[in-house]
Amino acid sequence: MADRMSWLDDKGGVAIDDCARKLESFIAAMADGIVSADEVADQEKRVVELMREIEPQLDDALHAKVTQLLCELTAFDIMQLLHSVQESRATATFRG
Repeated sequence: MADRMSWLDDKGGVAIDDCARKLESFIAAMADGIVSADEVADQEKRVVELMREIEPQLDDALHAKVTQLLCELTAFDIMQLLHSVQESRATATFRG
């Protein structure tokens, strides 16, 4: 299992986002600085395909844990995005 990528970095933080940033689909979507509705739809299709493939392979206990992980990871991603947006707004000064 030497090829297994850890989901965590050396400090115990989430490292899976590093993997996401190396995906060809992500790089292509980021290339022009705009994420289109089609790119989002294509990403959703890839996620759905993997979920359909993997979900039936999980026993009930592992399914519950992976479901919780996916929900927590999604919440983390949304919170991280919103925090970044809020931080960028906080540094902007209104001049009216």
